[in-house]
Parts: sequence; structure tokens; C-alpha cells
Amino acid sequence: MTSDATPALPIADTSLRYVRVLAHLPEGLVSFEFSIGWPELAVELLLPPQAFEEFCRVNRVRRLDT
Repeated sequence: MTSDATPALPIADTSLRYVRVLAHLPEGLVSFEFSIGWPELAVELLLPPQAFEEFCRVNRVRRLDT
């Protein structure tokens, strides 16, 4: 007998924030992925280096690229 039930996803802890730096672009921008709760589900963002550091500080991120 097969079950049609969708497997339950793990509960996401929205207090956890993750950043993975992808590249430092020649235009002077930091390309990075940002995720909340699940590091596997991310959006890609671009910021100047100083704004990136501030973004990381304000969001208290966990760096995944180090």
C-alpha cells in the first residue's frame, strides 16, 4: 500500500539567518545568498561591501562560506 501523504518539512527556525558569499565582483559588489530558517532555500543578492557587512551585522547571520 502506498501513501499519498506529502512528507512533513522540518520546522524552520526563523531566528536563524544564513549568508554564503558567492563572489566579489569587479564592479565592487558582493554577490551572496541569504536565507532564513533553511540554508538550502536562499535568494541571491548584491550589495556594496560596506552595506554587506552592515546587512550581516543587523541580521546576525551565520556565514556558510567560511
